Amino acid sequence: MFTGIISDLGEILEVHEKAEGLRGIVVGCGFDPDSIAVGASIACSGICLTVVDRGWRGERPYFAVDAAAETLRLTTAKDWRAGSRLNLERALRLGDELGGHLVSGHVDGIAELTARDDLPEIARLSFRVPRDLARFVAAKGSVALDGVSLTVNTADGDEFSVLLIPHTLKVTTFGASQKGARVNLEVDQMARYAARLLEAHLAVDGTGTVS
Repeated sequence: MFTGIISDLGEILEVHEKAEGLRGIVVGCGFDPDSIAVGASIACSGICLTVVDRGWRGERPYFAVDAAAETLRLTTAKDWRAGSRLNLERALRLGDELGGHLVSGHVDGIAELTARDDLPEIARLSFRVPRDLARFVAAKGSVALDGVSLTVNTADGDEFSVLLIPHTLKVTTFGASQKGARVNLEVDQMARYAARLLEAHLAVDGTGTVS
């Protein structure tokens, strides 16, 4: 589990195509490699990936992960290249502060940045979400975008907006994001469970059907 509070801004150093649809990804980071266990989970722009190697490249720490075919199909990982920047978060430990909201690192789909308005003290970013996920996005609710825990400002149909403070723009990839950018979207788990419970209720009392 994660919180959506980014702890490092990483850079992809290498990408290797492997057999059976696997893609090996080497990420330069600011983490102490000795503090990363092989087999540990790190959220890479919102995708929970398993560490398969870690160490140093010269004076730069790195860790390596593998992205499977399903991950490449559902997320932006298929577009990552050497030089791509990633929002990184280590897995939540018992006793850690829950500063954002509970994030699983299981991406639901890809949202597209449709507009960016840079205001004097804040930036408003608008996104279009796949229609089957729009029902899980509500004003004042939570979403994780490229692993960043954000509060929905407005929601209308399949579009919604968020407001980013200068600190968030500085420590995440959103500082450089422009119209047309594609980001990994994870909807709030509570919204997903509430929708499922409502569907089950409608099916039981005969007023609706579960699709």
